[in-house]
Amino acid sequence: MIAEIITTLIFLASLWLIFSEKLNRTIVGMAGAVLIVGLGKLMHFYGEAGAIAAIDFNTLGLLLGMMILVALLEPTGFFQFLAVWAGRFSRGRPVLLLVLLGTITTVVSMFLDNVTTVVLIAPVTILICEILGISPIPYLMAEALLSDTGGVATLVGDPPNVLIASAAGFSFNDFLTHSLPIVLIVWLVALGLICYLFRQELSVRPPNIGAVLQLDPAESLEDWKTARRVLIVLIGAILVFFLEETLKLSPAFVAMGAASIALVWVHPNLQDILRSVEWSVLLFFAAFFVMVGGLDAAGILTSVISALDWLNGIPPILFGVILIWLVAGLSAAVDNVPITIAFIPVIEGLGARGMDIQPLWWALVFGAGFGGNGPIIGSTANIVVATLSERTRTPITSVLWNKRGLPVMLATCVVASILYILAYSFVFR
Repeated sequence: MIAEIITTLIFLASLWLIFSEKLNRTIVGMAGAVLIVGLGKLMHFYGEAGAIAAIDFNTLGLLLGMMILVALLEPTGFFQFLAVWAGRFSRGRPVLLLVLLGTITTVVSMFLDNVTTVVLIAPVTILICEILGISPIPYLMAEALLSDTGGVATLVGDPPNVLIASAAGFSFNDFLTHSLPIVLIVWLVALGLICYLFRQELSVRPPNIGAVLQLDPAESLEDWKTARRVLIVLIGAILVFFLEETLKLSPAFVAMGAASIALVWVHPNLQDILRSVEWSVLLFFAAFFVMVGGLDAAGILTSVISALDWLNGIPPILFGVILIWLVAGLSAAVDNVPITIAFIPVIEGLGARGMDIQPLWWALVFGAGFGGNGPIIGSTANIVVATLSERTRTPITSVLWNKRGLPVMLATCVVASILYILAYSFVFR
């Protein structure tokens, strides 16, 4: 009993520190993992072997492989090329510019890390807006919100998807048949709502349209040879993802294989590539796996699952909708990654007790994915664009984000819930 209480307190304290942003989340995760493993060894319920077994290396391998591909593509200027092309093609029309930039960011985020995508596209967006003489706020927020929304569509589009797919055994194709159709509708609703919420800003005619027409996208593409090679490898990897069930390959193997081929073909400075990998993210994932493994070893998750036995009396379809909103609310308050990692063993435990958990996995996907749209701390992409906006004359504040982001979060969750109910019987079961 004492072990359960202390372990729970360590876990909740870690979540609070992550939420309050008093310390770097990787530092918090590693400290929490060390404390729980140390407590487990002291009280003989958890140790190093259990901690290593708790880490999902399939998830980490997939993330590492995709990060290496992004690190290879990043310095080529490919992302900047897309943003400048959108600015020129829009001919300075605000609504079309927002749609193009939002769509490009979304499509790229479906296959690459959305944080890296906005990090690279947002500065160019600010530059285009400065040339046009308009506020970049609608475009930056659209890029963050739509990348968060679109990333839910594919297995590799969002870290929670990677985690859930590994736990539930979902393939790349499963996301294309179950998640993508719903996300397409939700994304269109989000795009329309963003255009409506920013209708005043988008109705202003830019004073310097001629200047943006003089931009040359080709000048942004610094290394077309490398970009072409990495894109070929990336497209090849996506094609193999389609065949992973037939070929009996894990997503991690595909991603690491693609990264290896790209490294051999491009032959970059390996030290530069390794410096570009977000090792802090991978360490945070591993640490949180260890922490949740400690919760399980201490018997806390078993107690939680036993307390949820009454849910067997609730219609499964209603439980799925409740889960969407519960996870979305928690993901809006705390990063959706720890929330997802914490919920996975709970859903697995409910399955072990006889509940049909197949629909619950998809409810977790939608809740974790769309919940990040709400407040400014709901996702890392939100924080990135808000930070970048501080370089402009009109920085994005938390109050402004809540006014425009929360309606998008609520709308996407409402539409996702309705579509979840409609598709429940013939898709998710």
